Amino acid sequence: MKNNFIKENVISDHLMQRQHVNEEEKKIRILMLSDGSSVHTKKWVNALLEKGFIIHLFSLSAFDENDYLQEKELGFSSTQLCLNKRTGKKGDVLKMKYICALPDLKKIIHSFNPHILHAHFASSYGLLGALTNFHPFILSVWGYDVFTFPEKSFLHRMLLKYNLSRADRILSTSHVMEKKTSEYTSKKIEVTPFGVDLSVFSENRELSRNEYTPFSDDDIVIGTVKLLEKKYGINYLIHAFSILRQRHPDMPLKLLIVGGGNAKEELKKLCEDLQIEKQVYFTGMIDHKRIPDLINLIDIYVALSIYDSESFGVAIVEAGACSKPVVVTNVGGLPEVVENGISGFIVPPKDALSAAEAIEKLILDPSLRHAIGHAGRVRVERLYDWKKNVEQMVEIYKTSQ
Repeated sequence: MKNNFIKENVISDHLMQRQHVNEEEKKIRILMLSDGSSVHTKKWVNALLEKGFIIHLFSLSAFDENDYLQEKELGFSSTQLCLNKRTGKKGDVLKMKYICALPDLKKIIHSFNPHILHAHFASSYGLLGALTNFHPFILSVWGYDVFTFPEKSFLHRMLLKYNLSRADRILSTSHVMEKKTSEYTSKKIEVTPFGVDLSVFSENRELSRNEYTPFSDDDIVIGTVKLLEKKYGINYLIHAFSILRQRHPDMPLKLLIVGGGNAKEELKKLCEDLQIEKQVYFTGMIDHKRIPDLINLIDIYVALSIYDSESFGVAIVEAGACSKPVVVTNVGGLPEVVENGISGFIVPPKDALSAAEAIEKLILDPSLRHAIGHAGRVRVERLYDWKKNVEQMVEIYKTSQ
C-alpha cells in the first residue's frame, strides 16, 4: 500500500512537471527592440508582462531596470523579463553603433529563441530588426522615423523603405502616421492606438491645488504637460494667456506649465517680459506617476505644438480621460484625438490669437467646459482605452506566429 502511494505521487509529480513545461512552451517569447528609457516602451513591456508574455528588451540606450516589473513582483514565477543594455550617444541612424550592435543581437536571438521580433522606431531599431533576417518581424513606426527621417536625403528614404519591406507586419499609433507611412510601402499598416489606463487617468475633484501649486481652488487654471522645447509651441500658449489676462484682468486666470526642458529659462523670461510671471507656475520635471494629479488641477488643457511630426497626442488623450476640455493645434496626429467643437477646439499653429479666442470660450462658460470635458472622456473610453489597446496587440502577436 505504501509503495503504491509513493508510485502514484511520483507519477503525479511527473505529470505536473510535464504540464508546467507544456505551459511554458505555450508562452509567447517577444524580443523587443526599443528605447528602454522611453515611457512608451515601459508601458508596453509592463502591460505585456502582466499578460504572461516572456520578453527580452534590447535597448541601445541606458535605462533603469527598476522601471520594469520584475519576476517576483508579478505574483507568478512563469513571467520573465530579461534586460540588455547598450549605451551610446544619440545621433544619425547611419552611425556604426547600430551595425556594431548586430552581433550581440544575433546572439540574443540564438539564446532567447523568440517567437516574434518587434522593433519600435522604423529608422534605428527597425534597421537592426531588418538586418537580423528574423521572422516574424513586426515594426512599429513612432513619428519622427516616417515624418522627418526620410526627408533628410534619398539614402534615408531608401533605408526606411528597406526596413519596412523586411517587416511582416507594420503598426502605427495613429491614422495620420499610417497615411504617411504608406508613402514608403504598399503593405497594410495596422493602427494600434497608444491609449491610457482609464482607472488611473480619470476626473478627481477632491484634489487641492495648494498641495502642488501656489494657485487656489477658485482660480481658472489653463495648463499643459509637455517637454519644454521650442517645437511644442509653449511660447504661443504663454502669449495666448497674456492676451486673455489683458482682456479679462478681473478673472482669476492662472497658467500651469508641467515639465522640464531646454527652453524653460527662455519661457520664464518671456513671462517676465509680458509681466505675467506671478500668474504662471512652472513645475519643472516631474515623475510620470504624478501626471494624473497635475492634469486634474487644470481646468482647460492646451497643446499648441508647431511640430509636424507629432504622431499621436498621448497627453491630450490623458487630459480627455480626466474630463478636461482641450485646445490643440492642427498639426500631425493631434487633430485625430480631438473632435472639433465636441471634445475640444482645433486651432491653427503659431497663432496665439486664435488659441486665446478658443480658450476664452471655455473660461467664460463653465457649462461648456463641463460638456466638452465629458465628451472628451466618452471619446477616450470609446477609442483609447489602454486595456483594449493591449488586447489588440496581444491578438496581433497571437496571429503573427
